[in-house]
Amino acid sequence: MRFVWPALAFLVGLVPLIAPLAPTPHPLLITASALWIAALVWFAPRKPEWVLLLTAPLFAVNNLWAMATTMFVVFAASRSIPRLGRLWALLGVTTLLQTAFGLFQVHDAMPLWQSLLGGILGSVFFVVFPAVSGMLLGRRRPMVRLLQERNEYLERARALTAASARSDERAHIAGEMHDMLGHRLSLISIHAGALELTTAKKAPQLHEQAELIRTTSSLAMAELREILGVLRTSPEPESLDEDTGTRSDITALVEGSGLAATLDWSGDDLHGADPRTRRAVHRVVREALTNVGKHAPSARTRVQVAVQGGRARIQVLNGPTSAVEGKGARRGLIGLEERVGLLGGSFSAGRPVEGGFRVAADVPLHPPTQADQAAAEVGEVPPPLAAEILTVPRVLGGGCLGLLALLPITGGLVVLLLFTLLNPTQMNAPYFDSLQVGVTAEDEVFEQFGVGQLGIDGCSRFQTSHSPDLVYKLCFREGKLDSKEQERP
Repeated sequence: MRFVWPALAFLVGLVPLIAPLAPTPHPLLITASALWIAALVWFAPRKPEWVLLLTAPLFAVNNLWAMATTMFVVFAASRSIPRLGRLWALLGVTTLLQTAFGLFQVHDAMPLWQSLLGGILGSVFFVVFPAVSGMLLGRRRPMVRLLQERNEYLERARALTAASARSDERAHIAGEMHDMLGHRLSLISIHAGALELTTAKKAPQLHEQAELIRTTSSLAMAELREILGVLRTSPEPESLDEDTGTRSDITALVEGSGLAATLDWSGDDLHGADPRTRRAVHRVVREALTNVGKHAPSARTRVQVAVQGGRARIQVLNGPTSAVEGKGARRGLIGLEERVGLLGGSFSAGRPVEGGFRVAADVPLHPPTQADQAAAEVGEVPPPLAAEILTVPRVLGGGCLGLLALLPITGGLVVLLLFTLLNPTQMNAPYFDSLQVGVTAEDEVFEQFGVGQLGIDGCSRFQTSHSPDLVYKLCFREGKLDSKEQERP
């Protein structure tokens, strides 16, 4: 579309060459005015101030189509001038210049006051109406964009507030569970341990039940810690040291598990990784080894940790066992899945085809911070409307109604164009000589030759059939021929 509008303006400016609507200037002037209006259309968005002023010279050339196109130039230029005071000053200067240049077309028979009045009225249609429309639409677009940005900001602020409230509520729940349930479970575990020691000496028949109470309470404490780790939004300083999740820490876990387990570590160590990542690696390996110790203590186990590409991939795989495997509640695995998911990683646990059990996790070395996670949640906010919906109030407020001022002028020019193309305007010399001033009726001439080319002086001009450089000028008053003469355009 960058070249379409200037090319279209140029073609519109050449219309008088094929359908003259009034006494037309030399074809070179018509071509020059067409090039001029095309250049103004091209520079209207880039140099709007100069373009407004440079529309005035077109009114010195009797090219109605080029002058009509200046309305669209003024409309486009007014949309690009931000300062209202400067715009109105330029419009005033443009109106005066267009009126002054329009005086070059004044006929000798037309009074000066009529020429000035016609120039001012013409400037109202060619300058004021399109300028007001362009000004209102030019100011409406940035205001709509500003409102959309503010709406998006408020939506993001609301989402951030909701995310912060959820984090605070989770932290509050974790604190309550730690203070209340943690204390109670600790007391149960301590008393269960004392009961186990007592029954071992005094009531051996109850020793198995006491041991079950102690192990169950210890398992409940471990599961509670896992749940608290998922709920809390910040790491627990007391359970994380500088070696947690590193190669030495995982080696100690494997060697201290009491299982037939081996460690296969590839890539860099995790000393420079995020503490949350190191904690997740530690928890995955520890929970997987704990499950192996519960359900398949005699199975061979392989722990693999691969650090590459900014991620840590953990896999704990144990082989099949002949012992009867117990059934767990999978609460630990669910806690691991939630923890890894909060870091932006992936987690899986299940039985492979070859048998046994496999726990695998993939976590980034530097997961997004809590602020980034909140921003990601904000990304779910629906974007603003890409297109503006024009209702009747918006049309009135946006100044689109002012564009209707362009329609009568454009429609009138189209009607004149069709009338000119269909109107036989050539008059022969014998008929011109037979016309009598004060006797020949206006309707008689118009019925046979049409209205001709109406000039700004109110007279009709007819092309001659014998000479393209000669024009017959007929002026009528009160329905009768008032004067006739020959003139050259």
